[in-house]
Amino acid sequence: MAELSHRRVLAIAGPIVLSNATVPILGAVDTGVVGQLGAAAPIGAVGIGAVILASLYWIFGFLRMGTSGLVAQAHGAGDHAEVSAGLMRALIVAGLAGLGLIVLQGPLFWAAFRLAPASAEVETLARSYLSIRIWGAPATIALYAFTGWLIALERTRAVLVLQLWMNGLNVGLDLWFVLGLGWGVTGVASATLIAEATGLALAIWLARGAFAGNLWRARTILDRARLAQMARVNTDIMIRSVALQASFTAFLFLGAGQGDVKLAANQVLLQFLEITAYALDGFAFAAETLVGQAVGARSVPRLRRAAVLTSQWGVGGAALLGGVFFLAGPAIIDTMTASPEVRETARIYLPWLAIAPLIGIASWMFDGIFIGATLTREMRNAMLVSVAVYALALAVLLPALGNHGLWAALMVLNATRGVSMARLYPRAEAKAGRG
Repeated sequence: MAELSHRRVLAIAGPIVLSNATVPILGAVDTGVVGQLGAAAPIGAVGIGAVILASLYWIFGFLRMGTSGLVAQAHGAGDHAEVSAGLMRALIVAGLAGLGLIVLQGPLFWAAFRLAPASAEVETLARSYLSIRIWGAPATIALYAFTGWLIALERTRAVLVLQLWMNGLNVGLDLWFVLGLGWGVTGVASATLIAEATGLALAIWLARGAFAGNLWRARTILDRARLAQMARVNTDIMIRSVALQASFTAFLFLGAGQGDVKLAANQVLLQFLEITAYALDGFAFAAETLVGQAVGARSVPRLRRAAVLTSQWGVGGAALLGGVFFLAGPAIIDTMTASPEVRETARIYLPWLAIAPLIGIASWMFDGIFIGATLTREMRNAMLVSVAVYALALAVLLPALGNHGLWAALMVLNATRGVSMARLYPRAEAKAGRG
């Protein structure tokens, strides 16, 4: 296997960072083209429709992480048949999940609109949007599996190509269908559906080596032990992700109780955390890949070096982002909102965002390390403990410090995650050492 080096870490992480940078652009274009229609309802319809689908698809995000860890280990062990079979199993799950969403779209959308009621006009337009986009569910969920598989094999340039193709095509079709043909909301939905379908075709081509000679090896693909391992890993990741999402949901709901201005300021500042995630994801993904390969190769020194190298870049990136937020944060806030009250309030709480990357980097990097080592039960348990500590912090700090207490509790959550997983890190090395 190739030598572990800083150059190799950057070769994995760089394309992921660039790929992530294209995601906000697509959302901005979707909003911008329907905004040219001169009415509020289409903007709201696309927004709420996209959120509903993102929430449904997010449930199956475990396929990206689970596939990455398991396939990286198979690759490190030199088990080429299992590298292919790991992708096939994930695609079977993706196909069944996508078909399930299509079949159940009626009750799912009904429940979504009961939870997030909208005006009759917005709901009608949103249902039109959803009725088109839901047919892309199998492709979208399958792309999670393909992305995890490509990352596991260090083929992050292919991930970048895939993302650029899909988002570039989507933007071009948005402009044509909405501004050129006047299709409105259905044009936005159709553009995304076509991008997803062609993206799946491109992903199949990029991963074509996995299909050669393996399509009919049902005995390998449906191996009970491997299926059980996959189910365990993915279930742990899903529980962990639900707990994390619940924590952020609680933050948003409790922030609403601080008043409209503070709620708006918190929303603006949460974009700083999103920027952090986009920028540092690449190093966590590199940890998944390199740690997984080290576990597969049964090499403790390789695992330790992979963890150290990727974490060095992660900490460096976190420090850089913290400095940027501290120095340029006020200017960034001003670009996000024109309200003087929201700007002033956001500046008050900006210091929390300046230190957030450094507080959170340990938890994000350990996530990558634990996914690579498939220590998903430990990651799940660390998250559940951290959520309990977070709830206690909220109960104590929010009444005493108000919105400052809310942000402090969020820092406690990430710090506790990092400390909890740091204590369990020796299990990763122990797993790599088991021959």
